[in-house]
Amino acid sequence: MKITHIINPVKVPESSDLFVAQPVTFESMSRAKQFAGKEIEVNLVTTQYPEDHVVIPFFFSKTMDLDRSVLDFGNFQKQRKLPLLKDILDRGFSFDPTADYLIYTNVDIAVQPHFYSFINQKIEEGHDSFIINRRTISRHYSIRTLSEAYADYGEPHPGYDCFVFKRELYSNFDLGNICIGAASVGLALYLNLKLYSRSFQEINGLHLSFHIGNDQVWKNKSNSEFEKFNKLEFDLLKNRLGNKNIDVGGILSEAFPTLKKGEGALGKKFFKSFFKNGRSSYE
Repeated sequence: MKITHIINPVKVPESSDLFVAQPVTFESMSRAKQFAGKEIEVNLVTTQYPEDHVVIPFFFSKTMDLDRSVLDFGNFQKQRKLPLLKDILDRGFSFDPTADYLIYTNVDIAVQPHFYSFINQKIEEGHDSFIINRRTISRHYSIRTLSEAYADYGEPHPGYDCFVFKRELYSNFDLGNICIGAASVGLALYLNLKLYSRSFQEINGLHLSFHIGNDQVWKNKSNSEFEKFNKLEFDLLKNRLGNKNIDVGGILSEAFPTLKKGEGALGKKFFKSFFKNGRSSYE
């Protein structure tokens, strides 16, 4: 069994939460690969902009640099060069044609040492896709205290940030121009996995991946224009699938169960917006 795990590192200032989180992610992935040993072959892979090379450790294989961003698809007051989700996954798909499965996680998601071994087990059980929901631990951890961070059980988080799927499924995916770093990424991938998998599983509550702190930077007002852009792209995706007589609402009604109760990071109002009739406007 061989998997390709792709992430998108980014060079950030010391004031960014990623300045602490990314090194933890890098090291945790390396340790998990070593823990898996010969049980499962793991490609640790990145895609990045040219300026991001300096933060990527030697034990990752770099794919082709990203050459476009969300800024190529709209007019934004804030110039954030956010990559398109499709561009990241395209590079993961192309990296190793012999890989059986692909994994995509946010770059601030660290994994437990047994992470890849667990994934191997789920694959052997017959699942061709699954989402692993992380736990949130205290923000005081860093690369120096990674062993202690492993031991912190933390609290469950309802957001989607870790996706595992059979490589051959990816050719079916429709992701539009959705960018990372804003809402709708998780729901877009959830929708595609549910639609094209024979055996999909959402894994909650287990001690498999974790995030340091719970800053929820995507909720900042400065990020609202990118959220609106992704919302429009998600509406377009729903319409395209709806035109194929696919019950998109029925599929999404199973997503984010805590959000329907008004809980979680995004909230009831945001979740309900996905089920409104008509298209959103983006200017």
